[in-house]
Amino acid sequence: MAGPIWFDDIETLGRMAPGRAAVKLREIGEIDAAAALEVAGTETHRPTTFGEHGGWWPFQDKPWQYNAHAFGYLGFAQPGSDSLPIQHAGNITADATLKNGRLRITLDQLRVASYPGRGTHRILFDFYAQNQVPGATEHLHFNSTFRIREGQQAGIIGYPIFIGLNVGSEGVAFKCFTVNVANDEDEALLGMLESDVFRAGLKLATAAQPAIAPLSGMAVALTKNIAGRHRNVPVQDFYMGLDFTNRATGARLAEGSYIAVQIPDTFEREWDWNEWAYLPTSGQIINKNRVTEIIPYNYVIFGVNRYSEG
Repeated sequence: MAGPIWFDDIETLGRMAPGRAAVKLREIGEIDAAAALEVAGTETHRPTTFGEHGGWWPFQDKPWQYNAHAFGYLGFAQPGSDSLPIQHAGNITADATLKNGRLRITLDQLRVASYPGRGTHRILFDFYAQNQVPGATEHLHFNSTFRIREGQQAGIIGYPIFIGLNVGSEGVAFKCFTVNVANDEDEALLGMLESDVFRAGLKLATAAQPAIAPLSGMAVALTKNIAGRHRNVPVQDFYMGLDFTNRATGARLAEGSYIAVQIPDTFEREWDWNEWAYLPTSGQIINKNRVTEIIPYNYVIFGVNRYSEG
């Protein structure tokens, strides 16, 4: 791949026009939601400004319909720690010792508060990063697939994605894209992603690797093919750039855990990580004021750690 390839031509469910979203929802059994969208699409009064009446959606209670993401950071915890504060990813100090170093990137949690459909979801996860080696930038894609029941999280922790990712002097960039897979034929195709070869993650070198481009190209082609098939629908799509600056509007790179929570677009300006905390005893994000309340949104947590060959 000559440059970064992403899925800009493929809409997530939350970005689809009412008619197309209704079709996809009917395919996967969300009949009531589809009917509500069909009615909304025929109304004479349609929103003319962003956010009016919540956009096209006649309802605002489905986590899978949102487009925005809030980005948080968790530092290291001592054994036996109580609840840990979550900081905005831009409200931390960058670790300058990571410049031109190498990282181990893991998927630590993938939670499905609600994806379209019912029961157990088969989720195709595409993770992108830039591998900055001398004289070149490799655009990496790594695919994996997980089975997750509604309201639960994948049975994983420390799942390897990129092993030995090379960091440049500017920082790193990550992207994530998820597809809810309900097509039976695609279920069989995705079985290969559950093999030990894929579960070992993508191991990288300190120099450009000729095999990386075709492997990443195959991963992109697979995701695009699956996303466009009958009964399959993309749900999450986000980008996170982590750097070493002090820009108030950016996000910093440090060792620890990064959280991406899929939230309503209207929450972007008022989202406050001070209202939430992470419980190491249960591995859950809870409301500080109502400790029995688990965060009601889909989210991804990935770990960033210094890598050493030894």
